Amino acid sequence: MEKKNSSETAGKAITCKAAICKEPGEALVIEEIEVAPPEAWEIRIKILCTSLCHTDVTFWKMNDGPERSFPKILGHEAVGVVESVGEHVEEVKEGDLVVPVFLPSCKECRDCTSTKSNLCTKFGSKFYQGMPRDGSSRFRNMKGEVVHHFLFVSSFVEYTVVDIAHVVRLNHEIPADKACLLSCGVSTGIGAAWKVAEVEEGSTVAIFGLGAVGLAVAEGARLRGASKIIGVDLNPEKFEIGKKFGVTHFINPTACGEKAVSQVVKEMTDGGADYCFECIGLASLMKDAFDCSREGWGKTVILGVEMHGSDLNVNSSQILRGRSVMGSLFGGLKPKSDIPILAKKYIDKELRLDEFITHEVNFQDINKAFEFQSQGKSIRCIIWMDK
Repeated sequence: MEKKNSSETAGKAITCKAAICKEPGEALVIEEIEVAPPEAWEIRIKILCTSLCHTDVTFWKMNDGPERSFPKILGHEAVGVVESVGEHVEEVKEGDLVVPVFLPSCKECRDCTSTKSNLCTKFGSKFYQGMPRDGSSRFRNMKGEVVHHFLFVSSFVEYTVVDIAHVVRLNHEIPADKACLLSCGVSTGIGAAWKVAEVEEGSTVAIFGLGAVGLAVAEGARLRGASKIIGVDLNPEKFEIGKKFGVTHFINPTACGEKAVSQVVKEMTDGGADYCFECIGLASLMKDAFDCSREGWGKTVILGVEMHGSDLNVNSSQILRGRSVMGSLFGGLKPKSDIPILAKKYIDKELRLDEFITHEVNFQDINKAFEFQSQGKSIRCIIWMDK
């Protein structure tokens, strides 16, 4: 990446490289684009590193629906340094370390001021393809044509523009690659265990899908003192990986014989897990997770984005018998206040983050990250801009 002095680039367009998604499922193409300067309430960020989240892969493959907009710049898990700020921005300044997040926070609306929600009433989610206030784009290719945004972040680019509602400032003390993890998947899993389920000491937990989010749920449950943390995954290698994050038992659904997974979990937990988490995004697995929860108080937390748009069907009589189902974005965390807390817990050696990073590539090799993900070899692959 060409070194640029912020005093020279502030208020001007920057030409830099981006990994552009031109068609669903096709390899990303590294091309030069033009990134406009930030407008009011916006900041321009020099990306230090980014990573590939399962949600990126889901939308990369998506060929219908309102999110089908090409060309676009994927990526929503990243960390960077503020290059310049637009009018009315007081929360951060040039040189600050920041993580962009897909979940907004205006800090003023009914949801933002409530402890019951981490959503934001002021900013809806209708502008998937552009900036959150007006839907416009800050990206143009070298022909002057619009390149679309993704989830209000678009981090597969050397410089990006993000609304201040989607930015969290962090202390420079945390390493860039660890800060990157906190901008989506790891925070989602830990938050789900802590804030949504409120896992307590001695409780039993079943986690469907031991990817980054599922393993982060395990880490959150471990820190809360759960007595049994059961991982459910088709990949038997995930048990050894899961042990690093507190997984105590493992179920491979294909190795259960004639028993249903729910029966195995109930036998392990004396009637069903206190807390179940679905971290894949399949309605059938959401139902399986619900069936594994304990009658009377079992809580099932849905974290996966249903990749086929299928409905979740559960028996209403089971709801009457005390089971519940909850959905959650970003693990119930309020990004601006909670991400700095997680960062401090890592710095204080209370929270494990290093073990989530299994691969690292440079930006030119970004498509390798997709290969690692599709092969099931990667928890998180860090994509470095300058290395």
